[in-house]
Amino acid sequence: MTTAPPEQDQRRGAFSSRRVFILAAIGSAVGLGNIWRFPYVAYENGGGAFVIPYLVALLTAGLPFLFLDYALGHRHRGSAPLSFARQSRRTEGLGWWQVGICFMIAIYYAAVIAYALRYTFFSVGQSWGDDPEGYFFEDFLQVDGSGITTDVVVGVLVPLLVVWAAVLLIMGLGVQKGIGASSVVFIPLLVVAFVVLVVRSLFLPGAAAGLDELFTPDWGALANASVWAAAFGQIFFSLSIGFGIMITYASYVGRRTDMTGSGFVVGFANSGFELLAGIGVFAALGFMAQANGVAVDEVVADGIGLAFVAFPAIISEAPGGALIGVLFFGSLVIAGLTSLVSVLEVVVSAVRDKLALTRLTAVAVVGGPAALISLALFSTTSGLSVLDIVDYFINRFGILLVAVVSMVVLAWFVRALPGLAGHLNRHGSIRLGRVWMALVAIVAPAALAFVLVRDFLDTLEEPYGGYPGWMLGVFGWGAAGLVLVLGFVLAALPWHRSVDLRPGETAGTDREEVDR
Repeated sequence: MTTAPPEQDQRRGAFSSRRVFILAAIGSAVGLGNIWRFPYVAYENGGGAFVIPYLVALLTAGLPFLFLDYALGHRHRGSAPLSFARQSRRTEGLGWWQVGICFMIAIYYAAVIAYALRYTFFSVGQSWGDDPEGYFFEDFLQVDGSGITTDVVVGVLVPLLVVWAAVLLIMGLGVQKGIGASSVVFIPLLVVAFVVLVVRSLFLPGAAAGLDELFTPDWGALANASVWAAAFGQIFFSLSIGFGIMITYASYVGRRTDMTGSGFVVGFANSGFELLAGIGVFAALGFMAQANGVAVDEVVADGIGLAFVAFPAIISEAPGGALIGVLFFGSLVIAGLTSLVSVLEVVVSAVRDKLALTRLTAVAVVGGPAALISLALFSTTSGLSVLDIVDYFINRFGILLVAVVSMVVLAWFVRALPGLAGHLNRHGSIRLGRVWMALVAIVAPAALAFVLVRDFLDTLEEPYGGYPGWMLGVFGWGAAGLVLVLGFVLAALPWHRSVDLRPGETAGTDREEVDR
């Protein structure tokens, strides 16, 4: 049973109950990647057999790392930088590194949500006609492959403005009235919409062939190290761990909350949604393959290609296609919004803590520049290219790298794990001990380091996406390096005099203003 948070936590902002926190955490974890990445990753890495490394990765890396994030935020009652600083002043830069990563993600993630928002309405009249691919790249985005342009695409600019207005409104309303209340509404709505979509897809002709293609196990794949690496990578990216979100959300939860039990609910809810997405997506792809008289493997796609090329083709041919389209793209919008809110909250919370600002001021200071940069970069004819590059490099050489470094530093240099385990064990229904510490200190960082090194070598061997070297240098390596450098620069700046940097449960409130 969760008790009301003390007065100092109410000043900072808090979720009203454990249930609201769990829904908000699920909303952060369930994002675009669950819908358009997991089905493809599972299909490419052993089909039904992929469930085994996936569950191993969830239990040995995903949940242990989730508990680490929870412990930091819940014990130290602060944003990522403040929680790291209260753990050890030497580690504050890790928190700001995570903040920088979240800022980068927010500015391009909003653009994909804007695409989905527009396509929700396109689905009704099937505006893409007989050529979904040409329509998306040429008519809708007006892609210009010549480099960086300033030519604005109004059809992207308007929905992108709408997305930012909605997100900043939610952020401005506060932790409970904004983030919590929107999660209470959006997450059940997302589940209902996606269940209806899956049921509809299952009754399409050819659906069984698609599911056979996805779930037929290739047991030989389990001997391939890359399959296990894919499982650890998927779990890591889909749980929203390692880059400040769960640290921030955990800081808004009552002190007597069962955090380990909550983590299991969030982890398995996220995985359950991924499985549901796999069923719905491959049932629809099976229909598409049968309708075109080709094998399922000839229509399989992921990411942008699945959402904005393959699915519009399915919608055009399926009975009741408009309903499928509205449900699919509407689900992308809802899943994207809840994730974007969580990403931006990491930055807002950190700025509030550092400067002791009111929420509305912090939202303006963070959200205004983020929206302007997002609009400048991603509402133009070169927006998709920039988005693709930043996404690839920030995910791999930002999120993965800071996660590995954070675990190693906390486990081996700061020796924080016993104290963090003890904190969660006070009220947790699942006890953490030596096994958890071994997983966080050895297994999880080793597995993620393997994924990181493999991606790094692949990128060096073949420049990503065939883009010009200068674009990869600026928007790829440059973006990943910038968040690292800025992280430790910001850590050197002084905290507002009202901020209490004492460690652990002795830390007091870090600001006096009521969250509103």
